[in-house]
Amino acid sequence: MGGNEIKEADELFEPCLPSLTVAIAINGKRESKYVVKWALEKFVTEAKVVFKLIHIRPEITSVPTLMGNSIPISHVREDVAAAYKKEVEWQTSALLLPYTKMCGQRQFLLYVQVDVVVVESDDVANAIAQQVAKYNITKLVIGASARGIFARKVKRHNMSSRISACSPNFCTVYAISKGKLSSVRPSDLKIDASIEDDSSETSCSVNSSSSYTSSSQTELVSVGSYSHFHSPSLPMQRFHALSAINQNLLHSRASSIDANHSRNLSLDIEEERDTTSLCVYSSDIEHAIGGTSSYKGLLKDSQSHVSDQASTSDVHSEHSSSDTQVDINFELEKLRIELRHVRGMYAVAQRETLDASRKINNLNERRSEEAMKLKEITYKEEEAGELARKEMERCEAARMEADYVRECAEKEASQRQEIEMKALRDIKEREKLEKALVGPVHQYQKFTWEEIVSATSSFSESLRIGMGAYGTVYKCSLHQTTAAVKVLHSNENQNNKQFQQELEILSKIRHPHLLILLGACPDRGCLIYEYMENGSLEDRLFRVNGTPSIPWFERYRIAWEVASALVFLHSSKPKPIIHRDLKPANILLDRNFVSRIGDVGLSMVLNSDASYVSTMFKDTAPAGTLCYIDPEYQRTGLISPKSDVYAFGMVILQLLTAKPAVALTHKVETALDDGRLVTILDSEAGNWPIEETKELALLGLNCAELRRRDRPDLKEKVLPVLERLKELADRARDSFSRIQPLPPNHFICPILKDVMNEPCVAADGYTYDRKAIEQWLTDDDKSPITNLPLPNKVLLPNRTLLSAIMDWKSRN
Repeated sequence: MGGNEIKEADELFEPCLPSLTVAIAINGKRESKYVVKWALEKFVTEAKVVFKLIHIRPEITSVPTLMGNSIPISHVREDVAAAYKKEVEWQTSALLLPYTKMCGQRQFLLYVQVDVVVVESDDVANAIAQQVAKYNITKLVIGASARGIFARKVKRHNMSSRISACSPNFCTVYAISKGKLSSVRPSDLKIDASIEDDSSETSCSVNSSSSYTSSSQTELVSVGSYSHFHSPSLPMQRFHALSAINQNLLHSRASSIDANHSRNLSLDIEEERDTTSLCVYSSDIEHAIGGTSSYKGLLKDSQSHVSDQASTSDVHSEHSSSDTQVDINFELEKLRIELRHVRGMYAVAQRETLDASRKINNLNERRSEEAMKLKEITYKEEEAGELARKEMERCEAARMEADYVRECAEKEASQRQEIEMKALRDIKEREKLEKALVGPVHQYQKFTWEEIVSATSSFSESLRIGMGAYGTVYKCSLHQTTAAVKVLHSNENQNNKQFQQELEILSKIRHPHLLILLGACPDRGCLIYEYMENGSLEDRLFRVNGTPSIPWFERYRIAWEVASALVFLHSSKPKPIIHRDLKPANILLDRNFVSRIGDVGLSMVLNSDASYVSTMFKDTAPAGTLCYIDPEYQRTGLISPKSDVYAFGMVILQLLTAKPAVALTHKVETALDDGRLVTILDSEAGNWPIEETKELALLGLNCAELRRRDRPDLKEKVLPVLERLKELADRARDSFSRIQPLPPNHFICPILKDVMNEPCVAADGYTYDRKAIEQWLTDDDKSPITNLPLPNKVLLPNRTLLSAIMDWKSRN
């Protein structure tokens, strides 16, 4: 049996030995590779080794963000925290993968078992010590700095020193620096024999080969640790033992022969001894190469050598004297005893050879099985590597997709947040504007009776501009503002009720085509309105005091303005309002012929908030002006928004004809039927467009139907037609170049009395020119119109009005 086969047999004996557990502390840095490599080279040849790769990672207490900061893990959603923990675990696995591959190399496959232990802790030293105590580990390998971790002068923050200090006493700690053993902290129970000098092992091996028994012991040790004890092989040990025996035999025989024998006899004996030694040496070499048969040859040569010695002694005995015969017999008997001893040794060697052959066969079978298993493991490892590669590719693709989805989600969230912030700012700005426009609810400026008397010059007849059924209207100047004061005739209950109704409605609501209430004197029943330069629509239609007539295109626009104001009243929340006294006398015009509905003292607030189309209210005492009152309202006492539609129809017919309301519907119907509508139109209004005017006349007749159900809906049917006619009227007004158009009244600043350059809404809800109101606020904290203290001096730009002013200026 050759030396290579014996070596393979010795290596295959190692997996049967008890296993050894070695812990390696891994921090994932470059030095960890040197630590693992050193541990593999040191411990893998001693026994079946179980390597525990211990990695301590910090506890996860926070989740990083894209901004570079971190959020406590308790403040994030559970799915986000779980995803982040899973990502940290994947990164840890990727970090430890190279070290597990190092332990799984082919040369260590039969000797190494790898267990990965990952612990979450902020105290690395104590965590490693707990794992060492948990698994009862007696050998721990850690990394160390170049100076060594067990030096006397060491810093307290050295991690290697802390690990060594915290490790249990039964564990030996090896510190590795740059791939070499730096220092060792031995255990209290037993100093590891692996750190002893190799020279002592070699000397022990050499001393143990002095005899056959010690040689056998050396042989058994070499099987357990083949890489450390390089002792001779079994055949060579036997060869040395037999050579020693033969030399002893020859030496004893040579000493027993008489010294006075001749030199020839001595030379023969030496020649025989050399021949015998040469035979034994050659036979042992053959035994080392050929096996058991060579050892038998060795025994036969030994027997022949003894026989030759016996025959030689007989020859010499014939020539010797009788005194030496006894010595020769004694030597022969001694040789026979030694021969029997050699035969016994041969039998023992033969049995050992048979046992060794049987073991070698078993080992060959096991080697074949292990080779097959190794081949299968290699194939499976290749498959696992391929699967791992594919899995890594899928993981990378999934990670890239997740990153893309996360980026898209973050971008979408950012855009949504920006949109929400912008919408929130718009809502706040709109609320401010609405609050400024609406102004304080149920508030109006209160004037004293003395102020009103002084402003009207004690109610001078020269300042009287109108008289109604319930009071007289005077022109006055209050707080440098031109206004109109309506004074009730008496404080009767009926008049007082109308006063309270008008005060309640006009102080709550505002509309561009509703008369603006500036203040009141509740003690004397006085209401102060904004001053309307062109008086009432009735005065302008019938040209009272020689006032000029209104052009037809302005009449179209007035019809649309009155309809929009009625729609606003009918759809007010939470309760709709019915005017009940709509007529040309209650429609006032400013200097730009912008109409506003006034005199809402007879208005009625309905208790129902349902659709105004079907809302009706029982009133046993119909109020209003004859010819404008709804016929069904007069007959049944049921009031509804359709009652205002009837009065509006009469106003449309008067806008077209400028005739009294008595029997007006009959006249217009007759003119339409006879095809002579032009004959009843107001000729002072200019050249009427026939088709559009005919459409407007039919709309007025439809609104003035006797039955409520025959009248059209004001918002759905009437207002769209009037909007279209208003656009036609605007184009006609623009082309009418002979008269310079006046700016609309809401373009005029109440302070400057001129068109505003930069309109702004003050805290009182009115619009002023910015420079004018800023100059006013430097001298006074009260409103220029209401004379009430302003809650603040914030000015909001009225961009809609500014756009309208700029458009008007560009057209003119």
